[in-house]
Amino acid sequence: MFEFKLPDVGEGLHEAEVVRWLVKEGDAVGQDQPIVEVQTDKAVTDLPSPRAGRIAAIHAPVGQLARVGDVLVVIEETTDHRPPTASGVEGGKRAAGDGLHVESGKPSAAYPDDAKQSPIATPQSPIPNLQSPPRRVLAAPAVRKLALQLGVDLTEVQGSGPVGRVLPEDVRAFATGPTTDHRPPTTATVESDGVKVEGPEEAASAPLYAPPAAPHAAQSPISTLQSPPDERVPLHGLRRRIAERMEEAWRIPHVTSFEEADASALVTLRATLQPEAERRGVHLTYLPLLIKMTVQALREYPTFNASLDMAAGEIVLRRSYHIGVATAIDEGLVVPVVRQADRLSLFQVAMELGRLAEGARQRSLTREELSGSTFTITNFGSFGGQQGTPIINPPEVAILGLGRIENRAVVIDGRIEARPILPLALSYDHRLLDGAAAARFLLRLKALVANPTALLLDLA
Repeated sequence: MFEFKLPDVGEGLHEAEVVRWLVKEGDAVGQDQPIVEVQTDKAVTDLPSPRAGRIAAIHAPVGQLARVGDVLVVIEETTDHRPPTASGVEGGKRAAGDGLHVESGKPSAAYPDDAKQSPIATPQSPIPNLQSPPRRVLAAPAVRKLALQLGVDLTEVQGSGPVGRVLPEDVRAFATGPTTDHRPPTTATVESDGVKVEGPEEAASAPLYAPPAAPHAAQSPISTLQSPPDERVPLHGLRRRIAERMEEAWRIPHVTSFEEADASALVTLRATLQPEAERRGVHLTYLPLLIKMTVQALREYPTFNASLDMAAGEIVLRRSYHIGVATAIDEGLVVPVVRQADRLSLFQVAMELGRLAEGARQRSLTREELSGSTFTITNFGSFGGQQGTPIINPPEVAILGLGRIENRAVVIDGRIEARPILPLALSYDHRLLDGAAAARFLLRLKALVANPTALLLDLA
């Protein structure tokens, strides 16, 4: 028997989550055949079997967080190193480009064992109904006298008069109803308007007059409805990694500064470049232009392209410009990295963004393509957002948020004009960066957006 343990997946990562088993107990496997998918905080990775044999026991169920050295599976070794046939392996092949595993030509849904491994918890008993407190009864003395004579408890009668006042006909209707209790009541003597009346003890203690107030109607049917049980869903996969990263990021003392840039020249420049981009088969958005402008601002203010080593008591100034771009996919948020953005042309940046975005959607990016950024940009404007407070992507010290470009009324030389305005939001680590530095960075970026041709002045 061979115990296959979680190997060191590199980059200082010490644990991984089991996302999906590609085999089941009893299946035959070949050497180097992928048998399990694991999720690190960088990417989803297939782990191959180091031995040929048969799966004897799976020790790490789907959703479990395993550390390096933990036993994932036990393999009963054989001397046959040939890969097994499709009928002997569940999901041994991967459908090209779609991230689904295929058996007999049919894709199987991701996370097939979720329901088995993580049952939904439900309450053991229904929630008891909450009872309303006793209500005050509005009724005239004559009505109370009638209720005493008929043995009717006024607190059980629904009044049909103004503001819920109980009328004589309400008492008579209740007395002749099917729920009337005709047992002789315990009597007590009360005096109403000078008339002595014998009746039930509880009625004797009831007030003879209630001041006009909002009626306390009978218990609403809504209040008797039971709430459905809460649903508990396992936190796993990419969403758990995002939660862990955000918890780590929130230990950083965040501050956010805001600015707005006149994007008239930026809009004009993109429109001018669009025909040439289409001729080259490049999808040119505003983002590649803004990445090039951000790189220039980072060159001039290098502490924004840095990280803090608190253990060593050092500021690490990054000399490369690897720009992370927050990208939304169905499972959550990933940050592909445009490496050496300062050395790429505008169209090369645009093509790299398209490639990374497609890889992110297909979940086919490598750990290297999802790590190593020195500064991150998040474009919430692509979803219609105007402003936000982006969260820093550790170990970086700043992140830039871009809002939606839209026409606003602005004052130009004493005149009100409609101009396309780009909202900017810069979150930064207050341990290293202060408001004055953030203001200078944003003002430089704002100037570049207003006059993109200024980038030509810095070409080598």
